[in-house]
Amino acid sequence: MSLQKQLFAALLAIGFGFSANSQQVTGFYPNDTSTQKAVEAEYLKAVNFGQFKVHLEELTKVPHIVGTPENEAVAAYLTQVMSAAGMEVTSYPYDVYLPNDPGESLLEIITPEKITLSQQEGVVDGDPFSSDPRLHKGFNAYSGSGDVTAEVVYANYGVKADFEKLAEMGVDLKGKVVIARYGGNFRGYKAQFAEHYGAAALIIYTDPKDSGYEKGDVYPDGPYYNETTIQRGSLLTLNYTGDPLTPFQPALPLDGDKQVKRLDPKDVAFHTIPVTPIGYGAAKEILSRMKGSSVPEEWKGGLPIDYRITGGQDLKVRVKVDQPIDFVRANNIVGKFQGSEYPDEWIILGSHYDAWSFGATDPNSGTAMMLTLAEAIGELVKKGERPKRSILIGHWDAEEQGVIGSTEWVEQFKDELQAKAVTYMSFDAAVSGRNFGVSAAPTLKNLIIEASKEVAYPDSSKTVFEVWAGQNEEPKIGNLGGGSDHIAFYMYAGVPSLSGGTGGVSAYHSNYDNFHYYSKFVDPTFQMGGTVASVIGVLTLRMANATIVPYDVPRYAQDLRLHFDNAVKSVKELDASFNTFGRVDNALAKLQATTTVYEAAINTALASGRLSEKEISSINKALISLEKSWIDPKGMYFGSWYRSLYVSTDPFSGYASWILPGIRYEVETKSTDRLEEWDKRYAKAILDLDKKVNKIVKSLK
Repeated sequence: MSLQKQLFAALLAIGFGFSANSQQVTGFYPNDTSTQKAVEAEYLKAVNFGQFKVHLEELTKVPHIVGTPENEAVAAYLTQVMSAAGMEVTSYPYDVYLPNDPGESLLEIITPEKITLSQQEGVVDGDPFSSDPRLHKGFNAYSGSGDVTAEVVYANYGVKADFEKLAEMGVDLKGKVVIARYGGNFRGYKAQFAEHYGAAALIIYTDPKDSGYEKGDVYPDGPYYNETTIQRGSLLTLNYTGDPLTPFQPALPLDGDKQVKRLDPKDVAFHTIPVTPIGYGAAKEILSRMKGSSVPEEWKGGLPIDYRITGGQDLKVRVKVDQPIDFVRANNIVGKFQGSEYPDEWIILGSHYDAWSFGATDPNSGTAMMLTLAEAIGELVKKGERPKRSILIGHWDAEEQGVIGSTEWVEQFKDELQAKAVTYMSFDAAVSGRNFGVSAAPTLKNLIIEASKEVAYPDSSKTVFEVWAGQNEEPKIGNLGGGSDHIAFYMYAGVPSLSGGTGGVSAYHSNYDNFHYYSKFVDPTFQMGGTVASVIGVLTLRMANATIVPYDVPRYAQDLRLHFDNAVKSVKELDASFNTFGRVDNALAKLQATTTVYEAAINTALASGRLSEKEISSINKALISLEKSWIDPKGMYFGSWYRSLYVSTDPFSGYASWILPGIRYEVETKSTDRLEEWDKRYAKAILDLDKKVNKIVKSLK
């Protein structure tokens, strides 16, 4: 049959396939739909909304940074709850190289007058958590150690363009203390750029224009940062993710049977300048004393001062940091519901559990949600409704210092994950407000949309889908970037991933991110935890019970066409003579036709209800392999650990999503030298994907 005839037949088949039963659930035999709907109804009844609050309160009783007895107690609680729910629970220990204590630090104005500046949040009346003696002062993990007294330069957000602007203006940063506000990029790049331009130290603060009184009432009267609130966070900006001493391999215990070779810390590109975070009250003391020229209009923040570029010779600031870094034991806690029919096909959910302080929103709202979900699925299992595929729930450690625990686990089990993992779904801080949102791989987008239609939105006559979509026919779904535990699964191992939940205003990475703050400002009715658990549980059960892995395979070509069109526009801005990626265009046309035929063929096969177990196993194995077409052992030029040709974190900001990162890097570095190479590499990956899909199609004839 010609390609045109195949396409025509496919479109006809799709039309008939979906009109026959509008209630059809993707990936299921029509006769199994009612059974699955019944399972979902039982699950939704089993979701105990009150348990979310119970779990969150227990998880956040005390500060629990990685490597502390308090964090070990959280791990024990996770083990207890999942075991009681009927999960097989395993602990995976790693010895990772990180700082979990600020050590000694000091921030002072030396001249024109001596003032010691606050480095810790103030105690708040009515908030019993704010006076906990175990709370640390603000610190940035992987700061360099040093004691610097120098003049001050203001660098706006400290993004690449800001430092370039200072250079344009002739501002010399050598030997200076830079002060920059949070926002615009990952904090580690602020340190990297400051160091590159010769700064001797860096101070980072949150400006009230970004979270403070310019946004609304500040804590404790409102949710926004008060003048003492400090954002902590890691500075790690290596060209790989995870433990800094063991790229590409797991940081197995130093006292274990199997030893791994570790890098010498002296050979790792850690930051060398001291860096410390402060609140905007302390920042005002510095910024208000600066006497240099005024800043550009867009650099002005919300403090009632004249923002200036330089402080002048009379203003000297001292930044002292002596931060210990050593090996710390991190423990991943992973629970499993063994699948009844396809135990070696894994649906994986995860979030970290370590926190900078109490971690009520980040991360433990996600932790509490997953425990609630585990208990509800456990109720089904106890009644004999075991999921067909295995469901794994991972609680990762040491995420805050650099997404370490999850990365080490992926590095340890990469081959097994590539063969077995259907999906990884990340729920870091997953219940942080009332605004539902998702970022996802192309193949998972339709699945989360469909699941959101099955759950009511709290205090509303609408579904989660209706509130999420608003006036749009389909809600906006983002692309995954950096910053959390999906990175290694998606960008290193090639497991289709999703990150979702609810968001809002939070006390991000501060000592105020506690149960009192959460109860007052994040979700006072405690309805969103159960709601998110309901949506994600339906999604999980559909993926676990579907006869055929329910990926939206045609979405690959749909999204890729959009992304390559955008890439061509970006390249043309560099080189007006550039036309297109010819090999990619041909490969994409082929993939679009093949995936359309696939969708029709798979729906016809399911409608027939006659697939053999051998056929089902073969098809699902092939589907699980699809995302691996993007995994290129050569990796990216900005870091070979990042192996997905489809997506990576932005190596210049750390958070943003880079789709087609090979081409994006060329554009960002203003180079056209490797465009031919990327045309070949991307076309090869797309054709490999097409070959796999076509093989499934042929097996169904």
